[in-house]
Amino acid sequence: MPCLKQPTHFQSLILLQWPLSYLAMCGRHSAWVRNWCAWTHLKNYFPITILKTKDLSPKHNYLMGVHPHGILTFGAFCNFCTEATGFSKIFPGITPHLATLSWFFKIPLVREYLMAKGVCSVSQPAIDYLLSHGTGNLVGIVVGGVGEALQSVPNTTTLILRKRKGFVRTALQHGAHLVPTFTFGETEVYEQVLFQKDSWMYKFQSCFRSIFGFYFCIFYGRGFCQGSNGLLPYSLPIITVVGEPLPLPKIENPSREMVDKYHALYMDALCKLFDQHKTQYGCSATQKLLFM
Repeated sequence: MPCLKQPTHFQSLILLQWPLSYLAMCGRHSAWVRNWCAWTHLKNYFPITILKTKDLSPKHNYLMGVHPHGILTFGAFCNFCTEATGFSKIFPGITPHLATLSWFFKIPLVREYLMAKGVCSVSQPAIDYLLSHGTGNLVGIVVGGVGEALQSVPNTTTLILRKRKGFVRTALQHGAHLVPTFTFGETEVYEQVLFQKDSWMYKFQSCFRSIFGFYFCIFYGRGFCQGSNGLLPYSLPIITVVGEPLPLPKIENPSREMVDKYHALYMDALCKLFDQHKTQYGCSATQKLLFM
């Protein structure tokens, strides 16, 4: 059986990406780490690109919703944690931070590695710090979280968002602009085995999450040999579209009604962003975003 030629260094890239797919105190950017040539190989494998629809002014801070989670969040990692797709040139004056589980910051060396890429904890104190110290900070939160990862299968556009309103409250408290993003192709690069909620495997996955903070997903992609299955992702395009920022007033103690109002505006903006670009990036004209 003939073996496919793999991109240079790709096996090592997967090993580096593995803990970062579920990433995560406040990231200390290292231009050297963010510009490793390994990230360029990763970008070219799929390839991964970022599309700007509006400028982001360095005079403001931003809270960015990252959708969907996918299995390993390749798009958000490559676009916001590295310079492989040229983030600093596309959004000059903006410092990106991708929030992830605080659990990873308890591991020596892994903690320093994540922080060098600008990754921050998804804890409230870390996000409050970044949004209250200076301007030009952009904090990305994968709003659907690990629950969305468990539903990640090709050709799905279902997001866990309807009851996730904490990020809107935080944005209001700091007067940060909300930025919707959608990554087309994120759910296409892996297949996942899904289990019924009454099955023992689903119960094991739930137990695993209660202990470690994320689900034990059973997924597969391509292997090293043609026609075989393995853990390598399919080399399909991943495109992150960054939408227009939604300005929010600064309210120290926003009411529930105020949070609901801007949450609804955010969902509308996300739907419009998806509808404007879906046919260009592989979705049908009739496909809609579904919120859980």
